[in-house]
Amino acid sequence: MIFIERPETNPHFNIATEEYILKNYSEDIIMLWQCEPSVILGKHQNALAEVNLDLVSESNIPVIRRISGGGTVFHDPGNINYTIITSEKQKDKLIDFRKFTRPIVEFLASYGIVAGFEEKNNLVIDGKKFSGNSAHVHKNRVLHHGTLLFNSDLEKLDEFVKPKSLDIEDKAVKSIRATVTNISDHLDEKMDVQLFKAKLQKHLLKYHKISEVRKLTDADKTAINKLIEEKYRQWQWNYGYSPSFVLKNRIDELSVELTVKNGFIETIDLIGPHNPSIATALFHGIHYRQKEIEEMLLTTEVSSKDIETCLKLLGF
Repeated sequence: MIFIERPETNPHFNIATEEYILKNYSEDIIMLWQCEPSVILGKHQNALAEVNLDLVSESNIPVIRRISGGGTVFHDPGNINYTIITSEKQKDKLIDFRKFTRPIVEFLASYGIVAGFEEKNNLVIDGKKFSGNSAHVHKNRVLHHGTLLFNSDLEKLDEFVKPKSLDIEDKAVKSIRATVTNISDHLDEKMDVQLFKAKLQKHLLKYHKISEVRKLTDADKTAINKLIEEKYRQWQWNYGYSPSFVLKNRIDELSVELTVKNGFIETIDLIGPHNPSIATALFHGIHYRQKEIEEMLLTTEVSSKDIETCLKLLGF
């Protein structure tokens, strides 16, 4: 097994790096890394149903979809992420959350912290979640990764992953809301996140008997940046990949029902006595994206007030 040092904090780079290493390295890999503030969606989630999109936009917080399943998480410098990528001939043995998280549990135990395994992929302290884990299988390799809330901003975490209350029908994976805690609040020995990360790295090197510590090469970084531009900065992946859904909403006597598939508006019905004079046919085939819808509406003779109402009705 090889430990790859990851000093980069750009969330697009860090999420893309996981996919790149999974698909281009043959060795078993372990990594620790941190991100600037960002919201990370599970592969099969609907951003509209998981994220406070107004707040992330106002705060200039990127929303990025990862390739693994599971729920939405908030990253910031107070959160340490760990990734283990291994190979296994028997596919039924690829995903084993208890096995992958065991060194974390043992490390915390050395500081007197009793961490327990809850449900199928969470780690908790006194019943409060500090680590969520997910996995992705590619051929005979598995990417297992998890969060470690050390001294993360839990207030912002709660705010960013609290979506608007909308009537959405879909088959997307729903995040399970849980009470969370920071590891630092349970340590008798006070330390900052970087010292904790360094101590954890030392423990993992010993636990996995790792002798080689490596950095990403220039060729790796070039390929990762290419993947970022082609995928991880693309609206179609981060938002449009959301599973098909039906949105129903009402403002006063005006209501809407629309269907979105592959990020595009497939059907839309606007109903009400004060129905804005908008031809619904104009919506068909355009992205369910505020900027694109607003630009389309501005080309019509609809008043600015009706445009504002329409955008609110559509969930923006």
